[in-house]
Amino acid sequence: MTSKIRHVTIDCADAYALASFWSQVLGEPVHEDDHPGDPEALIEAAGLLFVTVPDPKTVKNRVHVDLQPQDHTRDEEINRLLALGATLIDDRRREDGTGWAVLADPEGNEFCVERGVVERGR
Repeated sequence: MTSKIRHVTIDCADAYALASFWSQVLGEPVHEDDHPGDPEALIEAAGLLFVTVPDPKTVKNRVHVDLQPQDHTRDEEINRLLALGATLIDDRRREDGTGWAVLADPEGNEFCVERGVVERGR
């Protein structure tokens, strides 16, 4: 017997607003049944479920996602995400092109941006 991960659930202050941010990051829609003010919002294609909770984030995430740009560079993706409202937390990019950057979404949840597919092929 086995189990399958159905969703990764992210607690947040505003489920729809945070799901909307991640929808733009991933290029995947928020579920059509979800609307502003709903206590839950789902990005089904990515398996991300956002749930509104009363308590604020207080410590570093124990689980985070690593993003890999598919059709552009890591640095271009970082700039795009900053323009969407992310914050740069820790820059671990190296002069030789390796490394990553740690960003946070609008509610402070950390995630990493690695080198893109094109960069890894070089």
